Amino acid sequence: MKKTLLLVMDMMNDLVAEDGFNAQTYGIQVKERNVLANAARAIAAARAAGVAIGYVRVGFSPDYREAPPASPIFSGARNNGIFKLGTKGTEVHPALAPAEGDFDIVKHRVSPFYATSLEAILRAHAIERIVMCGVSTNGVVHSGAREAHDRDYEVVILEDCCAGVTADEHMHAIACLGRYATITTTQDFDFTA
Repeated sequence: MKKTLLLVMDMMNDLVAEDGFNAQTYGIQVKERNVLANAARAIAAARAAGVAIGYVRVGFSPDYREAPPASPIFSGARNNGIFKLGTKGTEVHPALAPAEGDFDIVKHRVSPFYATSLEAILRAHAIERIVMCGVSTNGVVHSGAREAHDRDYEVVILEDCCAGVTADEHMHAIACLGRYATITTTQDFDFTA
């Protein structure tokens, strides 16, 4: 079996919760695509196979000191008071709750690699393959897959565990990602292979 890490990315209450800040944007696609239930199945399958799991969360200090003022994405977070570390909004959705021993990777940009502990975790555990899921497909998943590819990891994306703001946004991101990763579903992927 390949040394594998399942990355569950930005599945935080501010983005995916039914009562979260983005319930009327990302939340619609998360619900329509059954992303939370699919991701819960993927996490259970990974745990059963003994695969390591890492949760990537975007978050900032209460004063947003790490947020770049010129960023259209993160200045919006500051203006709306979301993605504050230590709040319910930056906790992983309860349907996907981390377990003891899972990795908590906090990021301050779109990429799960930039200025985070992810690279050190991958090296320390001799990871060969990264299986990814998350919200948004054209944000953290796209960025993470391309960077993982360029760092010579095998990349697998669980398409049914991802969503964008719209179905078109998700579909176009997945179409691009096929160049860098294997695109599959929770049902079709075998963590024990």
